[in-house]
Amino acid sequence: MSGQTDASGAYFVGTKPSDRFPIWTRANVGEVFPDPVKMSTFDFAFQNDEGIRMSELAFRDAYVQMGAFTYDEFDPDECVFLGVFGGYTYLNAAVGRIFGARAPGIDVETVDRNFFGEQPGIPPYESHPDDASPEAEQRIGETFLFLFTAPALPEVHEDERNIAEIRAQRPDFAQMGNHQIADWMMHFLESGYVDGAGFRELFARHLKVSFLAAVPLGALEQVCIALGRPEDTLKLVAGYGDVASAAPSDAMWQLGRQVAASTTLGELFDSGPAGLAERLSAAAAEDAGGDAAAFSEAFAQFLYDFGSRGPNEWEISCPSWETDPDIALAAIDRMRLAPADVDPGRRRAELAAQREALGAEISAVLAGDPDTQMQFDLARGAAAVYLPGRERTKTNCVRYVNETRIGSRVLGRRLVESGLFASETDFAMLRFSEMHEMMDDPADWSDVIAQRQAVWDDANARQEPFVIVGDPPPMSQWPLRGANELPQLTAGEVLAGLPGCPGIARGRARVVLDSSDPTALGSGDVLVAPLTDPSWTPLFVSASAVVVDVGAALSHSVIVSRELGLPCVISATGATGRIPDGALVEVNGDTGVITVLEA
Repeated sequence: MSGQTDASGAYFVGTKPSDRFPIWTRANVGEVFPDPVKMSTFDFAFQNDEGIRMSELAFRDAYVQMGAFTYDEFDPDECVFLGVFGGYTYLNAAVGRIFGARAPGIDVETVDRNFFGEQPGIPPYESHPDDASPEAEQRIGETFLFLFTAPALPEVHEDERNIAEIRAQRPDFAQMGNHQIADWMMHFLESGYVDGAGFRELFARHLKVSFLAAVPLGALEQVCIALGRPEDTLKLVAGYGDVASAAPSDAMWQLGRQVAASTTLGELFDSGPAGLAERLSAAAAEDAGGDAAAFSEAFAQFLYDFGSRGPNEWEISCPSWETDPDIALAAIDRMRLAPADVDPGRRRAELAAQREALGAEISAVLAGDPDTQMQFDLARGAAAVYLPGRERTKTNCVRYVNETRIGSRVLGRRLVESGLFASETDFAMLRFSEMHEMMDDPADWSDVIAQRQAVWDDANARQEPFVIVGDPPPMSQWPLRGANELPQLTAGEVLAGLPGCPGIARGRARVVLDSSDPTALGSGDVLVAPLTDPSWTPLFVSASAVVVDVGAALSHSVIVSRELGLPCVISATGATGRIPDGALVEVNGDTGVITVLEA
């Protein structure tokens, strides 16, 4: 592991490639860590001088709990599931493929399709002598048996209640000393929850539920393909109404309706999102019984309930809606301009009715084949438990991480005021152990932070490889973003991706690269994004369709599009560069083809 910048210009932290598991991908993990990882996050999540850390350990826990591996199959000293190369986080595709090779009833192709999508440069699967394991196959089979019969995930709901209690009992960081806050942050991430559990346990639960969610989805897909109705697969898992990452959209919709109905609020929002939170607060103070006061009260509850969400929400140094309310208000601004007929609750109810009717129809068609009918009905039930459960476990992790973010901001502001930090998020360029050294003896630490920030800026300006096989190329050889501009499509040309959610829609393409600045996106536009995480969810509500550069069947863009009934195309490589902003396009979620109608 590299701990400092070296003369070659390498990133200041990183992991070693794996000889046994040599294929790495940005698919899926790019939604979690779209930017280069910073020192403090690497320190607690990936690896430090003491060895592998929380996120890597959680991956191992999850795969062992599912029965796919034993701990002795993994390198005890180096990361296997997660890699950091040139600052960017990669997921090990080779390990996931072994799960597909060992699991009864699924295969490597199913794992690739559900988790990694279309990936130029990823080599075909080649079996290794150690891939096959009858013992693992039996263990996984037992896990699947439980999966198809579990009526609920009580441990996930218990986590949710515990984290709600943690939020209610948040420490008064203002009364804590600087060293005390730094110690609290690290302890909380490791073991600050119930009975010694912490982020590792929460994340392992998320990973396990996420991987198992693919199993009933795959079973439904097999039945639909056999019936010649592959487009019905995602209709069978739409409109659950219990998808945690989509829940903020419902709350934002109601807030948007408040704004749309008020002249006072409309004028405040018309001035733009920058500084809007302060303007709303001032207006509420001036008229305690007015619309601004009512909105401010409702918005405060929204931030309490959903404030942990935001762009790049797993990275502690990045803002959340709680730390930067203007980001959430910018999304609400898009909501207030949307027509009433895109109400996400109403659309979800329509999809739920369609799902139930379609499920009953297909089950009746299968009545002459009782075994297949039973498999289909069990898969429907399991999907209703595990697909919403996947998003709920992720939300539990994100809410947990946000508590550390809030403490870090208090510490950061103090260190800015004392002249030790230039920014309240400078802590991210330090290991947790270095924070104490810096506060005790601040000499030269500002130079260290500046040097690391310069390396981070360089990495952030570069286009990372999407797939790495074997040793990664040196970071210095990665091209700068935009250095090789893609030719834009003209009228009549098409871009092919993968079907994400069925349906066909037309609209003006709006290329949005940052979820915190959605002001260009209008009602009925087609959202074209590099990828999406839950901070993008509110932007889906007024869109007519969604197109993303990367994605897979269980990626965020598909999950939310499915809940809102939006046509969606994933793995449309280069979409944000090739589709002209403002062009009239047709998005076919059944075929995965985007057609430019007018450039």
